Amino acid sequence: MDSPLTLALPPRLRLEGEGLHLREWSEDDLDALIELYDDPEIARWTPVASPFDSSAALVYLTEAQEARAQGRKVQLAITTDGVVPRGEVLLFPSRADERDVEIAYGVGAAHRGRGLASRAVRLLSAHAVRHTGARRVVLCIEEANAASAAVARAAGFTLTDDEPVLRTSRGREVALRTWRLTDGAE
Repeated sequence: MDSPLTLALPPRLRLEGEGLHLREWSEDDLDALIELYDDPEIARWTPVASPFDSSAALVYLTEAQEARAQGRKVQLAITTDGVVPRGEVLLFPSRADERDVEIAYGVGAAHRGRGLASRAVRLLSAHAVRHTGARRVVLCIEEANAASAAVARAAGFTLTDDEPVLRTSRGREVALRTWRLTDGAE
């Protein structure tokens, strides 16, 4: 069931800190989206189309812009210079508990191992804590996804004892464990 909640968002969201510039996607980013998301690891752990070609990138961008306009989700390019996307971080109302907001993320293969995901999650989490009024900021991660679990820990999240969140991705059901931003970070 999709959450009926919407996010109160400013007309344009741009966050800076942690050596990053998070900005909204534009039509100029279609090639960068392909470079980032046409990747077996992204396909393995996320619901994005695979292969991720120019048609998939256009659909992805259009859906992101529509979701943003409706207040259902905001998707921000992770950049170090405000221009070149190296990954993405998303914020949306949790479908598991409408009192929570969820963050998701992905970093392109050429940019992994630099702490971009954990820094982006910390930056967006701080924004979410200040501006959403959510009970918790959460991440939902497949148990076998060790890299995402490492990002969660580095970003100040701890694994909860919540029941696994079940979602369908590419025709298979996946069980996701919930991580929550720790009190010290909130």
